[in-house]
Amino acid sequence: MAEAAVARRQPWYTVLYIQVLIAIAIGIVLGHFWPNLGKQMRPFGDGFVALIRMMIAPVIFCTVVHGIASMRDMTKVGRVGLKTLVYFEVVSTVALVIGLIVGELVHPGTGFGDFKPAASDTAQIAAYAVKAKEDSIVAHLLAIIPNSFFGALATGDLLQVLLVAILTGFVVSRMGELGERIAGVIDAAGKIFFRMIGVIVRVAPIGAFGAMAFTIGAFGVGTLVNLASLIATFYLTSLLFVVLVLGAIARAMGFSIFRFIAYIKDELLIVLGTSSSETVLPQMIQKMERLGASKSVVGLVIPTGYSFNLDGTNIYMTLAILFLAQVTNTPLTFGQELVIIAIAMLTSKGASGVTGAGFITLAATLQVVQSIPIESLAIIVGIDKFMSECRALTNLVGNGVATVVVSRWEGELDRDKLNAALEHPVALGEEAGRQAA
Repeated sequence: MAEAAVARRQPWYTVLYIQVLIAIAIGIVLGHFWPNLGKQMRPFGDGFVALIRMMIAPVIFCTVVHGIASMRDMTKVGRVGLKTLVYFEVVSTVALVIGLIVGELVHPGTGFGDFKPAASDTAQIAAYAVKAKEDSIVAHLLAIIPNSFFGALATGDLLQVLLVAILTGFVVSRMGELGERIAGVIDAAGKIFFRMIGVIVRVAPIGAFGAMAFTIGAFGVGTLVNLASLIATFYLTSLLFVVLVLGAIARAMGFSIFRFIAYIKDELLIVLGTSSSETVLPQMIQKMERLGASKSVVGLVIPTGYSFNLDGTNIYMTLAILFLAQVTNTPLTFGQELVIIAIAMLTSKGASGVTGAGFITLAATLQVVQSIPIESLAIIVGIDKFMSECRALTNLVGNGVATVVVSRWEGELDRDKLNAALEHPVALGEEAGRQAA
């Protein structure tokens, strides 16, 4: 109740999510009426994303190392990892199937007409096709291994940082008293990085404004009209997935998906403005710990989920593939659709929270399917920026729910903290933001 009283005394214009909403609205207006000026706002969005991204590697490293080093039973690391991957695979497969079913029922590509993509869109497909050819299981596995220990931290690759952190945490946990002192130092360093993020997040409205102004100015609201059926179908399907599938999982775990969404609303709005879920990865780690999930579980589930638990991306992939098949009048048998799901289960694991990664993954899937011409991607490349926002939002909610589920399975979910946090999600979120800053 104390947090609620503090939040009520806070002027509305100082609340972060309100500032981000206003910034997004201003960005849309500027990009629509003054597109050339809107495109010039891109550095504000790119700068904010870069500021957050530079903090991701050290935050993940410190969180994972301290979490593993604090575990007395090393078999727990493997147990948590296995439970996490099993959950990811099951829910991700459900997302793929839902995208396929909705595509078959709604037929968003039927009657699309003779709409032709712009020449510039067609030219972009060649670049995506080249990247897609490099997208393979072997390439992903080898890419997890960094060139050097510090190379992983320098490049900021999530899986590379996670690998280095797990190895470091495992070694530190076996060093006795010295290991405990090292873990303490790493935990203290992590707190420094989180404090820095608290300062950076205060400029999120500027980043959201710049990113949205550029998106509307560069692509225009008009691009949404021609492909309104696909966009509306994807957003509605993602919403239903969150409410019904993730909502059912949340209810089984003893909490409301709607209260959870209210709890992470600041992060969702930042993702909406920047189209990248990576911009809130560090904040999500803190938010999930305050929600009652154990630090060790959070440190493993959240970073891993950014590469392996991409519910929004999975829905988009199967739905977009069926859309392109319908537009190009390419009939697909039930067997071919099963093959698409199997292939997408593998190729989707290469996508991350970075904007545009989902489109490259889609291109990689079409490279393998082959029955649908990859050139057809030019039809939807113009709206991918708008689609990436929904992908990132759905992915973020999915990873948050996954963290609670795995913590519950491990018996390390603090029910009192969970209930308290979700009882007053708005007040607690604002109070946490002020403490971080």
